[in-house]
Amino acid sequence: MKEDSSTICWNNIGEEWAKFSENNDYRNYFIMPYTINLIGDIGNKKILDLGCGEGEYSRKLARKGADVTGIDCSYKLIEIAKTKSKEENLNINYLVRNSCNLENIKDNAYDIVLSSMMLMDCEDLKETVSEIYRILKPKGRLFASILHPCFSGQAAGWNKDDCGNQFFKITDYFNPKIYKAKISNEFSNSAVFRHRTLEDYFKIFLKYKFVLVDYNEPVPDKKQTEISYRIARLAQIPLFLFMEWAK
Repeated sequence: MKEDSSTICWNNIGEEWAKFSENNDYRNYFIMPYTINLIGDIGNKKILDLGCGEGEYSRKLARKGADVTGIDCSYKLIEIAKTKSKEENLNINYLVRNSCNLENIKDNAYDIVLSSMMLMDCEDLKETVSEIYRILKPKGRLFASILHPCFSGQAAGWNKDDCGNQFFKITDYFNPKIYKAKISNEFSNSAVFRHRTLEDYFKIFLKYKFVLVDYNEPVPDKKQTEISYRIARLAQIPLFLFMEWAK
């Protein structure tokens, strides 16, 4: 497997992420339910969970009857995913790969590729998108979510003015950046983050002939806003962006 800054990062924090994600409000109560709903009826479709992490999406999709392959660059996360799937007797094929080089994956192999909160981590996004296009069947779908480029990064975040009123500050949007930061204080090592503009993402997808099917900046419903103050804030600022692309 090709090693780069992303693969090194996620092998360093893989075990900590697996533990952290179990109780992560954003993922478990907002991102994941919304994603599963977007994908809809999966029947017996072949699905690639690209950037599968500890395999929670893979297991959910397999329980619904999909033929699932889970791929991640972190061998530590893949080992955790294998263990959890075995505990449920789920037949999921897990592979350690860099998303920019999906070696030994045949062309036109999958009906659906799911990439949940992964593309913004890719060092080589162009080759990753090219590989996704290659392995999708004709008219196959990519369901992707990312940190919203307009409202994330080192230069964006909640602040207070002199009167104590909260506001969301955004600066330096057009400056591409690579930076390191801890996902939360619980982590011993930092993750690598990459800021790209919306234009950067769209031009790459369009270059590889993807067709945009759907674009969503979801707002939490009332029940979700009661789960945590962080989710409640998503009713004001869309921190997550969801896209559906067709081959």
